[in-house]
Amino acid sequence: ANPPLGEPANRRVEERMDVDGDDNASPSPVDVVPSKDARQTARGKENFAPGGAAGAGSGALGASGVGLVPSSAVAQGSDGGEAAAGDDAADGAADGAAPVETAATKTTAAAPGRGASHKKQKNAGRGGRAAAAAAAAAARASEKEEKKKEKEREKAEEKAAADALIEKLEHTYTTEEGETQTVMLPLDVGMRLMCRWRDGKWYQAKIIERRKPSTGKSSADYEYYVHYEQFNRRLDNWVQLADMKLETLGTDDGGNEKEAGGRTRGQKRKAEDADHDPEHAEFDPHQLREHEEYTKVRNILSIELGKHEMETWYFSPFPAEYNDCEKLYFCEFTLNFFRNRNQLIRHLRKNEMLHPPGDEIYRNGSLSMFEVDGRREKIFCQNLCYLAKLFLDHKTLYYDVDLFLFYVLCECDERGCHIVGYFSKERRSEEGYNLACILTLPAYQRKGYGKFLISFSYELSKKENKVGTPERPLSDLGQVSYRSYWTRVILNVLKEYKGSVSIKELSEMTAIKTDDIISVLNYLQLIQYQKGQHVICAVPKLIDKYLAEAGSEGVRVDPEKLYWTPPNQP
Repeated sequence: ANPPLGEPANRRVEERMDVDGDDNASPSPVDVVPSKDARQTARGKENFAPGGAAGAGSGALGASGVGLVPSSAVAQGSDGGEAAAGDDAADGAADGAAPVETAATKTTAAAPGRGASHKKQKNAGRGGRAAAAAAAAAARASEKEEKKKEKEREKAEEKAAADALIEKLEHTYTTEEGETQTVMLPLDVGMRLMCRWRDGKWYQAKIIERRKPSTGKSSADYEYYVHYEQFNRRLDNWVQLADMKLETLGTDDGGNEKEAGGRTRGQKRKAEDADHDPEHAEFDPHQLREHEEYTKVRNILSIELGKHEMETWYFSPFPAEYNDCEKLYFCEFTLNFFRNRNQLIRHLRKNEMLHPPGDEIYRNGSLSMFEVDGRREKIFCQNLCYLAKLFLDHKTLYYDVDLFLFYVLCECDERGCHIVGYFSKERRSEEGYNLACILTLPAYQRKGYGKFLISFSYELSKKENKVGTPERPLSDLGQVSYRSYWTRVILNVLKEYKGSVSIKELSEMTAIKTDDIISVLNYLQLIQYQKGQHVICAVPKLIDKYLAEAGSEGVRVDPEKLYWTPPNQP
């Protein structure tokens, strides 16, 4: 409301400031109403107001000598607004009007000190808010970590409680000598005993895991996942109590008598196993233990792919929703996988693709090879990696397929192209690898397809005018296949070549890396040291003997049927 007639507006300002008890407080915009002359003067001087005066709507003392600085200018609290108000007052004095000292002008004169203080308070407020936000974030992170630890503790307590609730049952059995023995069931993880394998013979095995079937009700109904210590991990399986010799029962620490050097026999055995494990040569002992712990139990026991049903060999990290599914159904064209057959049938009714995605770069009779780019067909290649991991223990590639090319071998008939195996290679390998991973599905093994895939990878290297070598480490089956291929190719060249030949020339003719040639010749004992240098000594009879031991050539690659250009060439 406007002040009563005859009462100066600035008196209301002084009264309000006195009531508030703060001489430095800015008057309220509601209480300060400039006079008509002041408003006109402010409008007339907008074009001459320096800095932020016009933008702030600052008034000045008018020509009549009576006016107010609007409260918005005083309340700015910033150096720009206050300087603008002072400049307006100076302009009024220059026009010949003597400024009247009022409470408003006093407040304006005192404003610079108050503005600096206000800036400090404002900055301090900002710093306080930032510190409070950081403290709140730290508190939330700490609370989240505490909740995570609490969940882990609860899970451990639940597992301990579940183990405590397992009913221990005394089981009595009779040994081969006719003695009666008693054992507590279920057996504990880590125990060792003799187990019957598929051939009916007994082998030393270690209990890796145990489970209670849904139909079982007592501790005698447990099934045990065992590892046969004489065999590869791919032969691990679930057995029942009837397949165990309980009289041979021992713990994981059994037979750990101290030997010279302070190591137990168990520690020595583990060290020897680690030293002679070429498939996991890239793992240190700690990584190897983590790998074996994570993949110790197969999650998928069998798969159905086309007309074949195959038992799996190793663990594969399928999505979590497939953890309780022991059998998967794969589409042999898209490699999509399903929990039951009905889902697969519905998919096949909609599917129109009868071959792998990508380019067909080789066809010879019923065999075709398709080049699939991991960058373009990511889902197909990831599913192929899931499938391959079921049969490869050392494979670690599942998701990062963008940098790889996949070469898929298929048998073709009137129903489509059925996947047989594949190999992958890096798009650009700095180490000169021409193959990263290779697999022939179990249903097609022992038919020469593995040698075909190896030979095909070297034909691609010849097209690139490079020498190649497979990525290490090689699996046990991969090592056997490559050694057989190298032996056969190198010895055939030595058998047909007239005159002397160097290892470098052998490498150029075969596209096999010199290190691989030397390793094979050393394995065959065909390199001798004579007159200060190493020479290849291969008599025809010895070559024929080793060629016979290397086996057949398998399915032969016809280079004339290969239509392919290296990715980095036009």
